[in-house]
Amino acid sequence: MSWIYLILAGLLEIVWAVAMKQSAGFTRLTPTLLMAAAMPASFFLLALAMRSLPLGTAYMVWTGIGAIGAFAVGVLWLGEPATALRVLAALLIAGGIILMKLSGDGI
Repeated sequence: MSWIYLILAGLLEIVWAVAMKQSAGFTRLTPTLLMAAAMPASFFLLALAMRSLPLGTAYMVWTGIGAIGAFAVGVLWLGEPATALRVLAALLIAGGIILMKLSGDGI
């Protein structure tokens, strides 16, 4: 169940990061409220996952899901550039997450 909590926490991290961007510096109400709801929910689920997963594993996976997800949303929906180096950086983050999961730490 901890991994489910962790994945959901990571997905909510993407939501609050994108909502923060869309809030235009907290000047738009709906994205600001979405961010304000998604952020504590993400932290709560991360805390639940950390009950049984090691800190390093949980935090790395959480931030990785958020970073890669926010990058993907930026490229696919916000028109941000997908340069070779940016894509390589995202792939390296994904590789680190996969290696952490395969290490058996916290499984």
